[in-house]
Amino acid sequence: MKLLSVAVPCYNSEAYMRKCIDSILRGGEDVEILIVDDGSTDGTAAIADEYQEKYPTICKAIHQENGGHGEAVNTGIRNATGIYFKVVDSDDHLSAGPYEKVLARLRELLGGSETVDMFIANFVYDKQGAARKKVMRYHRWLPEEQIFTWKDMGHMPKGKYLLMHALIYRTQLLKECGMVLPAHTFYVDNIFAFEPFPYVKKMYYMNVDLYKYFIGREDQSVNEQVMIRRIDQQIRVNKIMVDDYNRLPKGTERHLRAYMFSYMSIITTISSVMLIRANTDEALEKKKELLDYMKKTNRATYSAFRRSLFGQVTNLPGKGGREITVGTYKIIQKFYGFN
Repeated sequence: MKLLSVAVPCYNSEAYMRKCIDSILRGGEDVEILIVDDGSTDGTAAIADEYQEKYPTICKAIHQENGGHGEAVNTGIRNATGIYFKVVDSDDHLSAGPYEKVLARLRELLGGSETVDMFIANFVYDKQGAARKKVMRYHRWLPEEQIFTWKDMGHMPKGKYLLMHALIYRTQLLKECGMVLPAHTFYVDNIFAFEPFPYVKKMYYMNVDLYKYFIGREDQSVNEQVMIRRIDQQIRVNKIMVDDYNRLPKGTERHLRAYMFSYMSIITTISSVMLIRANTDEALEKKKELLDYMKKTNRATYSAFRRSLFGQVTNLPGKGGREITVGTYKIIQKFYGFN
């Protein structure tokens, strides 16, 4: 059995997927690489087949009709045979030294008496044209080099949260939790780094910069103008996260509940800011409808959000209030380097 399954969702990725796959190949026979060709119309399918032919015991090419990033991740999970599972997008890559250290530590953990459900490492915002790359590190809030639980986790500040790029899950946990990411929808990485969390009991954090997250292309999904055009997909993901939070049972560990509330609030704030920046009556009506949805599905969740800093900032009245909302978002954005 493989130690790690890595799904590489690919859609028209011929220009950059080789760098991604080559970086994962450094793991050798410990790793299986699931190259999911999501209905590409360029040379992606041929490149995937080429890697499968050259590395038949490591690479598997999977071809499917276009279903979007979420369906490609779903396909990766369904086909994964490794003990652990990670997603690496085709325009990103893994750093060699940290990758070797993470694989070595995963092997050690397998020999221990406790089962680790989620392994966490840092990621780098590899922003195009930026001289200084922002790194998402978690050493101030997560215990290092030890197995821990949610109650051992510190309170992360606003704008700091665990993204898909930082995570490696136990594969069987993903299969058992029943998560199915929506098809033809961007921004589902937020669900991937949210919905399985109540099933995660034991975690491990390694303070190494494993994942290089490329941002800065004009056509990239996290580009703000692209986000505004695709705001309905952002809202769909946002509502799923609201539903996931509302389904948490009463006995949910308080640190986990607090973290998930904070993350859901951050995503709601991003949705609200993008709708404000769209600057249309229709967009402002969608912003109101999103909050109405939260209120309708769970009044306690809605009230807690409105009392929170994010809830107060995103609901300041009038044009001046909306300008303050966008300004606050830009400060957080600049500090953490996202988008």
